[in-house]
Amino acid sequence: MRIFVKICGLSTPRAVSEAIQAGADAIGFVFAESPRQVTPKRAAQLCRDVSPAIIRVAVMRHPTQDEWQRVAEEFVPDWLQTDAGDFSRLDIPEGISRLPVFRDTTDLDMAAFGREEQLLFEAAESGRGIQADWQRAANLAAGMGVDQHLVLAGGLTPENVGSAIATVRPYGVDVSSGVESRPGVKDPERIAAFMTAVREAESNNAKR
Repeated sequence: MRIFVKICGLSTPRAVSEAIQAGADAIGFVFAESPRQVTPKRAAQLCRDVSPAIIRVAVMRHPTQDEWQRVAEEFVPDWLQTDAGDFSRLDIPEGISRLPVFRDTTDLDMAAFGREEQLLFEAAESGRGIQADWQRAANLAAGMGVDQHLVLAGGLTPENVGSAIATVRPYGVDVSSGVESRPGVKDPERIAAFMTAVREAESNNAKR
């Protein structure tokens, strides 16, 4: 199975180009407080020449409706990624898909988890290189239906993503700090190495 790859926290034309050239399926732009934060206008400019085949993801954390509306109108993402509980109070325009975030915490809402067609399983804190519990993620992924998709995030790097894929067998993986030279600055060599490791893991899993 081909692994879906999202490269997140992009903030420069070069980083966007490098992610796409490396083979990313989706690119993420952070609108929450972060070293990677961009404005909706800036994200729209960065995506001006991006093929519609590449999924553009708005990454937020507990946005107000006004904050989300500005992103939706100025950036016009394909997906909104935010904590699962946020969606109940947000108006999501038709044509924008949800990527609800479920965090690796003791109070994980399993009922809500089971209702989602696609979701992101993340460490308790985002953007800090903290690794989620892979065994827990594997158990969650194994219990999902064939039409449900789990994207794994949290502490993934070129060095460990192969092991993560072999352990969890996720639909996709999401990386940000793991392909940076310093917080907020994407490293083209690490992006390329990450993608190579993902494709090698795909090949290894296909042989099993």
